[in-house]
Amino acid sequence: MYRSRRFGSTGGVAVAALLLLSVTACTKSADSGAPQQAGSAAQQQVQATASAGESGCTAERYNGGVPKQDLGTITVGFAQSEKEANPFRITETESIKAEAAKRGINLITTNAQSDLNKEIADIQSMIAQGAKALIISPLNSEGLDPALKAAQDAKVPIMTIDRLLTSKTPCVDYIGWIGSDFVEQGKRAADALMQATGDRGEAAILLGASGVNVTVDRTKGFKDQLAAKNSGLEVVAEQTADFTREKGRTVTEQLISANPGITAIYAENDEMALGAVAALRAAGKGPGDVKIVTIDGTKGAVQGIVDGWISGVIESNPRFGPLAFQALEDFYSGKGVAAKTIISDKEYTTVNASAELGNAY
Repeated sequence: MYRSRRFGSTGGVAVAALLLLSVTACTKSADSGAPQQAGSAAQQQVQATASAGESGCTAERYNGGVPKQDLGTITVGFAQSEKEANPFRITETESIKAEAAKRGINLITTNAQSDLNKEIADIQSMIAQGAKALIISPLNSEGLDPALKAAQDAKVPIMTIDRLLTSKTPCVDYIGWIGSDFVEQGKRAADALMQATGDRGEAAILLGASGVNVTVDRTKGFKDQLAAKNSGLEVVAEQTADFTREKGRTVTEQLISANPGITAIYAENDEMALGAVAALRAAGKGPGDVKIVTIDGTKGAVQGIVDGWISGVIESNPRFGPLAFQALEDFYSGKGVAAKTIISDKEYTTVNASAELGNAY
């Protein structure tokens, strides 16, 4: 029977009304100035939406009403939460830039460098620079209140992506949110790890950053699924590694030292998983000695499947540009924007990793 020695807090995302829709996603290389078209299999797809009202959020309904704008004639600001030092953030920012260029939109961007106070200041600065609409990737699920207040006072609407502002109200504090079903990602990761291990052994969890719904939900989904399946895996340790490769390595070193019987690791993102691989290599482990399942879909992690170090990767697609700008278009046109837009995510396995490597980011 599944047992966990350490349990964290839980949370979830509720969604309704299934809708399938594909959009074009664009990326460019980290050092190149020219956007590159992502393959069709890499495009974001909408899996489900939950509306803020019958017709969704529009400029007329947003926080008492804001001026209608033509995206082609205004400045839009994008607030990135973390430095582009990992493939998810690189691809996310490049997707926003590429879609703005494709639509002929004047875009200004900032990067908070993982500093909440800087993200607040960045948002306030873009408003002062004349941005009439904002897309933000929140660093934390809470704490952006001064920035949100500044945007409300200036009648600048905000579209959010990736991390959810859990205590804020759609069409009041922000237009809507686009992101993955993080609870479902955790459940799928549990299924993959149970399959990889034969549903037995001692497992460790590399937790993501504290204070964000992504970590809470991926942890909840994973543990709930183990319990629901009456899994033979026992979670013997879990520790925050902040979604970084460096901490993924140091935390894994500590966990396998304190718990030498660990045979499985659930990493809540690919960077931590690759740090775990480095720690296992340094400890003299071979590919597959410790089964690893992770979430993101970076080329490094998918290559890790090909090389035998990683057993499975649940995708979390960061190519938000097309959906984010379409949401702003629908907001101003009166079509309306859903409170939540859940994107679908694929899965990389030992069966498809080689063939799908080109679609990873």
